Amino acid sequence: MIDIEISTSAGFCFGVVNAINQAEQYLSKSRPLHSLGEIVHNSQEVDRLSQKGLQAINYDQLRQLPGGEKVLFRAHGEAPWVYDLAKEKDIHIIDATCPVVLQLQKRIRRTYERTRADKAQIVIFGKKGHAEVNGLVGQTNGEAIVIENTAEALALLDFSKPIYLFSQTTKSSRDYTELIEVIQAHLAPGITFKHYDTICRQVANRIPELIDFARSKDWIYFIAGKNSSNGKVLFDTAQKANPHTTFISSPDEITAPLPDWVRTVGISGATSTPTWLMEDVARKIRELNP
Repeated sequence: MIDIEISTSAGFCFGVVNAINQAEQYLSKSRPLHSLGEIVHNSQEVDRLSQKGLQAINYDQLRQLPGGEKVLFRAHGEAPWVYDLAKEKDIHIIDATCPVVLQLQKRIRRTYERTRADKAQIVIFGKKGHAEVNGLVGQTNGEAIVIENTAEALALLDFSKPIYLFSQTTKSSRDYTELIEVIQAHLAPGITFKHYDTICRQVANRIPELIDFARSKDWIYFIAGKNSSNGKVLFDTAQKANPHTTFISSPDEITAPLPDWVRTVGISGATSTPTWLMEDVARKIRELNP
C-alpha cells in the first residue's frame, strides 16, 4: 500500500488567504466583483471564484468601467497610478494588497525619493512583468531597474553609481545572496551599496521544511500554476532534494500508476495552491494506485 501525505507547510500564504476571504465576504452580499488581474496564480481557484461572481479584468477594462463599480486589488499590489485612475473614475477599491508587499512598496518609495539627488539606482531582483514587480517599479515612476539574475546585473548596472537593492517577496534567498555577492565584487571603490531583506518569511521558511519533506518520500507531486513565481522556486527546491519530483497544475495531469518501487508519496504546493486541490491530487493517486 502506498502512503500519501500532504505537506502541512504547503498551501495559501496569509496574503492570498486574506485576498480570497475579502472577495468571498463581498460576494456573499453583492455581485459581481471585479478583480484587477487573476486573484491568484491558480486556474482552478480562479474558476471556483468566478462561479461565485468574481470577474477578472485587465487595465484596459479598468479604464472602461463606469463610476461606482467595485474592484479588488489582489495581494500582489498595484502601482500609484492605478490608485489615481480608480479615484479619477470614482471606482470603489477593495484593497487586498499583502501587508508584506505594502511595506516593501513604501520602503522603495521612501528610498527612491531620498536618493534622487545622488543619481542612485533602485534595483529590484524579480521577474519582469510580474504583477508584484510592476507595482514595485511603479513606486519609482518606472525608473527602477529589474534584474532576474546575476548576468543581467553585470549587463545592466552601473557599478560607479550608488545601488539600492530590493527583492520581490517570493524570490529565492539563496539566489538573492548570490546576487548581493556579485554586486559587491564589482562595485567601484567608495560607492554606496545597500541591500534589504525583503523576501517574505512565509515563503523563505517553507524551503527548509520542503527539503526535509521531499527527502523523506519516494515520490513528490508538486502542484502550482504555471505562472506562479514562488511555485517555480519551491518546485526547483523540491526537485533538487528529490529527483523524483513531478510538477503538475491539475490532478488530470496524473494519468498513470506510480512505479512499483514507490511506497511513500508526498504532495506539496506553492503559496497559491489551495488545500482542496492538493486533496484532489491525493484522491487521484489513490484511484490510480489502489
